[in-house]
Amino acid sequence: MAMKKKMGAISLMVMVALILAAAELPHVAEAVTCSPAALSPCIGAITSSSPPSSQCCQKLKEQKPCLCGYLKNPSLRQYVNSPGAKKVASTCGVPTPSC
Repeated sequence: MAMKKKMGAISLMVMVALILAAAELPHVAEAVTCSPAALSPCIGAITSSSPPSSQCCQKLKEQKPCLCGYLKNPSLRQYVNSPGAKKVASTCGVPTPSC
């Protein structure tokens, strides 16, 4: 029970950070709207050992042009660089950007 509460709190913190950071991010490309909140389907896979859903992988691939911007944002860097996020990106076939 305590673990569920802890995971829920972590997920909530990640969502709040993503939403707040989204307001600060410039748009990288016209075809892509950079929105960290669009990656919310990936939260479960990032914070646990569960595999990413197809929706998560689709959103991650859509947001690929934005990843360098997310890495440069101090509010998002820790999440994008986390082992869980790297595992999800690898599973989805999205290479870690070299910015």
